[in-house]
Amino acid sequence: MSDKTTIRHYDLLPEPTLRRLPWYLAYLSTLRNASVEYISTTRIAEALDVDPSQIAKDLSFLGIRGKTRIGYQVDALESALRDYLGFDRHHNAIMMGAGSLGAALISDSGLNRYGLNIVAGIDINPDIIGSSINGVKIYGIDDASRLIKDLNIIIGIIAVPVESAQEVADTLANAGVKAIWNFTPSRIRVKEGVVISNTSIYSHLAVMYNRLSTLNPTQEQ
Repeated sequence: MSDKTTIRHYDLLPEPTLRRLPWYLAYLSTLRNASVEYISTTRIAEALDVDPSQIAKDLSFLGIRGKTRIGYQVDALESALRDYLGFDRHHNAIMMGAGSLGAALISDSGLNRYGLNIVAGIDINPDIIGSSINGVKIYGIDDASRLIKDLNIIIGIIAVPVESAQEVADTLANAGVKAIWNFTPSRIRVKEGVVISNTSIYSHLAVMYNRLSTLNPTQEQ
């Protein structure tokens, strides 16, 4: 791989590969901060507990090759991954639901560093409407469609009660968002052409609790 990394963009990367790429990126960032110039798949594998051949395969999907006996240049690989993952480009988003979870996401400045720019929040609570969270104004539900068009919003984030999730998703899709990040346990359905990413905290809790009970069968519940 030359110092200037070139990535071939494919229409669809395997989802497991996409989920691992941010791991690599986070590790590369720590290496860059430590002034490490080159890194091998073996060292990445040891740090992240991923098979070295899997790392090489993941990066090969993107057309990235390391140098024999030297490895990958850290700065170039980090930059290439950030570009491919879209973390260097701003994606305007609207937060649907500004309760405890929604407010926490709006306040998370780290999301902005990864390209997610929450520009407006929506809620039905009159005590919240008109206020601001981390500089982001909270509006009523009737303003959602207008804001999506006026602010060039392409991503809708759903953090509302589960019984409202589908209705909110319909509102977002009909207003023209291109992707929905769903934090509810509801399996929402939208028209073709809208990307959905589900992040159910409750599902992850269920997996964790199940693994705990399996590893510790005598543990008191």
